[in-house]
Amino acid sequence: MDSAVGEELGVGCFFSFRTTLGEEFEGQIITYDRPTNIEGAWKPGGRRNVRFLKTTYIKDLTFLRRGDDPLDNKKCFLDLAGLQAREEAALRLPVRWDKTAIVVMDEVRVNNPYFPENVNGGTPAANERVKKVLELERRRLQVRSSA
Repeated sequence: MDSAVGEELGVGCFFSFRTTLGEEFEGQIITYDRPTNIEGAWKPGGRRNVRFLKTTYIKDLTFLRRGDDPLDNKKCFLDLAGLQAREEAALRLPVRWDKTAIVVMDEVRVNNPYFPENVNGGTPAANERVKKVLELERRRLQVRSSA
């Protein structure tokens, strides 16, 4: 298929596809990526079956009808506020104070003076993660105070 034809693929439109391998299917275009010349289509049915196909493998393409925007935010059933809250929480480790010690992830303790050498109590991987966060936070604070 000519790349100029690929650029005309309309997101939201339904097409009948026939590939160079002889496979035939119908689907709605949900995306088209010009640099890679790949289109994404989903086949209607009980479950969304998404396919990504290089347009050079499309032998025949028949326009069937226009459809609604498949990625319309108004029809999105994701709780965006909840998703954003989870993403924000993933950036931070759960922390609480136990007198003068910082307890991270309910297992790793950071004792005063809160240097990476004072990290103990957790699994080796958890300890390394907390040490890395401490080192980066100390560097960030040093840069901020010197500016």
